[in-house]
Parts: sequence; structure tokens; C-alpha cells
Amino acid sequence: MSEPVQPDFTVDSTDYEVGQDNVQVMGLDIHNPVFMISAVTVVAFVIFTLMFQEGTGVFFGWLRPWLTSTFDWVFMSAANIFVLFCFFLVLSPWGRIRLGGADATPDYSYTGWFAMLFAAGMGIGLMFFGVLEPVYHFQNPPLGVNPEDVEAARAMGMAATIFHWGLHPWAIYAVVALALAFFTFNNGLPLTIRSAFYPLLGDRVWGWPGHIIDTLAVFATLFGLVALVSVVDGLEAGVKRLSEINMALALALLLFVIIAGPTVGVLTGFFANAGHYFGNVLSLSNFVGREDTDFMHGWTTFYWAWWISWSPFVGMFIARVSRGRTVREFITCVLIIPTLVSILWMTAFGGTAIEQIVDDNYQGVAETVAAYVPELSLFKMLEVLPLTMVSSLIGIVLVIVFFVTSSDSGSLVIDTITAGGKTDAPVVQRVFWATFEGLVAITLLLGGGLASLQAAAIATGFPFAIVLVVMCWCLFKGLRADPQMLR
Repeated sequence: MSEPVQPDFTVDSTDYEVGQDNVQVMGLDIHNPVFMISAVTVVAFVIFTLMFQEGTGVFFGWLRPWLTSTFDWVFMSAANIFVLFCFFLVLSPWGRIRLGGADATPDYSYTGWFAMLFAAGMGIGLMFFGVLEPVYHFQNPPLGVNPEDVEAARAMGMAATIFHWGLHPWAIYAVVALALAFFTFNNGLPLTIRSAFYPLLGDRVWGWPGHIIDTLAVFATLFGLVALVSVVDGLEAGVKRLSEINMALALALLLFVIIAGPTVGVLTGFFANAGHYFGNVLSLSNFVGREDTDFMHGWTTFYWAWWISWSPFVGMFIARVSRGRTVREFITCVLIIPTLVSILWMTAFGGTAIEQIVDDNYQGVAETVAAYVPELSLFKMLEVLPLTMVSSLIGIVLVIVFFVTSSDSGSLVIDTITAGGKTDAPVVQRVFWATFEGLVAITLLLGGGLASLQAAAIATGFPFAIVLVVMCWCLFKGLRADPQMLR
């Protein structure tokens, strides 16, 4: 008889308890020192930026292009690694591991679970860029495609758009979310970023190495809007309710565009665009090299940095609602299904806008693309469809609630990190972080506009690209030692 497999990683030896380093003061329950370092730094950042708005604008205006051009290889390589790692786990025996243990059952139905992960992940982005980006890439196609060749430009424009909203961003989210869910639900560690690095750091993860990791995660998340009411309600009553409402409205708007727009073109375009995407994904991923570095730096590396910078809060939020799913089920639903939805969404909204330009010579959307005002592109496309007032109203409600949902997710996650992994911290702490998310965004907009906001997100995304690659190794090491597989 063969000897039983011995695990090369175990958390049985740790005596750390959730919240043991917390300090209770003035009704707060805060982790020491993550909360204080994060809060003091954020307050100082807001004050400094308001005092030196002009200098801040110049600095962030220089920072974004420098990061995306100098470290493009870091962002491109990391994103490719995450996609490959996810497919490896789906096909591996570790895909059978259930988050929470062999007998765990899901906390949420498929409908509620998918609504929350999609709304928190990129719902607001699809509303803003679902029309603008396909049209922009149609007019300025990458990989050397001639924009005068309408069909080739259309195909490449849709492929490039789906590339930025497909497998790669969702793989980034999936890696973070799966690592956090596994080490929390299967190993009893706190629901916080540092827990994913226990296989590497051991009990040192509760010291300064872990403090640094969690503090970086807080900084990477502090870009959003103020949303106090639903944050106070919490996860079940707030985010879940908003997510499900928004998914119903988003589905209604999607069906309306398909029916009122070029229906046959959208339905056939879904399969055609999926083919264009998968046919060009290796070139767009830079696996085989590419010469259009301006496009890669201006769009792709910026997107990858953006998704990575948001991965701590999106990943932790998805982890929090994913107990009871198997690893294979988790990755399939977090990676494959959202990619297919993104293809359908971009085909319906972007494809309709391109059809309006090519067949109807309608320039409303093209004008917003030239001016780069993503908030108007959707409504310009809806302007020439029936029931404009109704569809535009639904679009406005979707934008607002997606903003609120994303901010809710970020506030809840930051609160969890700065409370040492506690998920029931006092309400006043959630309100504090929701408020300062908004203040950070406002001060960045004042000190250089949207470019400053984007540059700040990229700056925090760069160190996290390296952190997340290490997280893949830690997750693999942890899965190998899971009792479900050892049995």
C-alpha cells in the first residue's frame, strides 16, 4: 500500500485569530496598524493634492505614459500568466476542490451570485465603453489593419474591444478571488489579501510583510464614488439588491438594442466577433510580438494596469460571495461566462453603432468618439432607435446604480481589510471609507482631471502585478495540500 500524501503546506500551526490585532476605540474596530497607516496617508494625500493642484496634474500627466511604456512587459506578461493559470486549474484535478470544504453549499443562487460578481467587476465600464471603444477601434484599428478596409476594420475593432473586456481582465479577478476564497473558507484565515501569501511567508504574514500587502491593497482600491446608503445596509440588503436590480435593467436594455437595432447582424455578429477575438488573441496579447506599440501602451497596458489595481477589491468581493462553489465551477463562472456576456454586449451596442455609421451615415457616435466623451456615446447610439426617452432613462439609471454598486463593493472590501479581516465591522467605518473614496476621486479630478485618476490607479497596479504573480504560486501550493485532494 502506498504511503499517504503529506502536505507541503499547512495552516494548522498558526494560532492567529481574526481581529486579534484590532483596537476598539470610539466605537471603531480597526486593525493596527493597517487602518491608521491607510487613513492617515489618504487624508494627507487629499490635503496635499488640494494644496498643489497644478503640480499634481503635471506629475500624474507624466506618470501614466511613463508607467505604461516602461513596464509594458510586466503588465502584458502578468495578464497572460493569469489566463494560462486559470485554464490550467480548470483542467487540473484541483478543479474538484470545493470552497469551504467538501460539504459546503453555496450561500447565493446562481442568479444572485452572477449578478453581484458582474456588477462589481465591470458593469459600469461596459456602460461607458460598450459603444465608444468598438467605434474608436473601428476607426483606428490595431495590428496594422487598414481603416479604409471597412470589413477588416470592423472585425479588428470588435476583436480589440473584446480583448480588453474578455478573458484577461476576468482572469485577473479570478486569481485574486479564488486565492482569497480558498485560504479563507478552506484554511480558516482572515478574509484579507495577506492571507493568500501564508504558504510563502508563514506566520510572518501577520507582521509587517502582511501589513504592507494589505495597505497596498487599500491604496489600490481608493478610487470610486461616494455611496453611503447601500453601504450602511451591508452586503445582503445593499449590494445584492442593487446588483440584481441592475442586472434586470441591463438585460432589458440589451434585449431592446438587439430587437430595435440590427437584430440579425447582432445575432450573427456574436459568433463572428467571437471568432475574430479568438483568432487575434495571441497577437493582441503580444505572445507573437506586435509593432503597434502606441496602441498597446495607450490601451492594452493601461487596461491591464487598471484591472490589476482594482483586483484587490473586486477579487475580495467575489471571494466573499463564492463559498460553496468548486474551483472548476468558480473559474468557469468568473472567467468564461462573463467573457461571453462581454462579447454579446459589445456586439449589440458597439455593432449597432458601427452599423449606424457604415449603413446609415449617422455621425452622432463618431462625434463623441472624436471628442472622447464616453458618457455620451451610449445615448447618441440610442438617439436614433425607437423609444429614445425610455431607453435613455434606463441607461442613466444603470450608470448610476453600477457606480453605486462598484463603490459599495470597494467600501465594504476596504473596511474588511482595515478591520483585520472582520466582515461585521461597525457601520461608521464603512461610511468613513465610502466618503474618502469620493474625496480621493474628487481631489484627483481637480488636480489633473481623469488622467490623474487613471495614473493613480496604474501606479498602484504596477506593484500588484508582481504581487499577483506570486499569489498564483501561493494558491497552487495551497491547492496541492488541500485535504479534499489528499484523501
